[in-house]
Amino acid sequence: IGIDRRSLRLKSGQMHRFAEHLYSIFITLWVGALWAIGYLAAPTLFRVLDDRALAGRVAGEMFAYLGWLGMAFAAYLLVFLALRKNGAAFKSSVFWLILLMLLLTVAGQFGIQPILAQLKVDSLPREVMESALRDRFVAWHGVSSVVYLIQSLLGLLLVILQGRGLR
Repeated sequence: IGIDRRSLRLKSGQMHRFAEHLYSIFITLWVGALWAIGYLAAPTLFRVLDDRALAGRVAGEMFAYLGWLGMAFAAYLLVFLALRKNGAAFKSSVFWLILLMLLLTVAGQFGIQPILAQLKVDSLPREVMESALRDRFVAWHGVSSVVYLIQSLLGLLLVILQGRGLR
C-alpha cells in the first residue's frame, strides 16, 4: 500500500487549522467566561438573591469551575504556542500573557480560595460575615478580587494580541 503524500499534506494542514481554531476558541471562551462570571453573573447573584451566603456559595462554585477551565485552556494554549513557535515561544508576548494568567489562576485556585474556604469553616456555626473572622475574610476577598481584575485585564490584552500567536 503506497502512501499518498498529497493526502497526508492535506490532513496535516487540516489538523493545523483545527489546532488554530481551538487556540482562538479557547482564548475566547476563557476570557469571555472571566468577564461574564466575574462582572455579570456574580454581581447579579448578590443583587437578586436575598441570601448573601447562598449568593456567595453559588458564585464561589462558578469561580472554582472557571479556575479549572482556565487551567485546562492555558495548558492547551501554552503547548500550542510551544509547538508552533518552537524555542521562539519564549519570545512571544502571547505566551507570557497566557503563562501569567495561568499563574494567577493557580494562585487563586490553590492559594487564595482555600484560605477563604477555611475562614468560612472556622466561622461556623455563624456565617463568616457575621463572625469575628469577618475582617480577615474581607481582606483575603479583596486580594482575590485584585488578582481576578488583573487576570481579566490581561485576558483583554490576550484577546487583542492573540493573532501574534498564530504568526
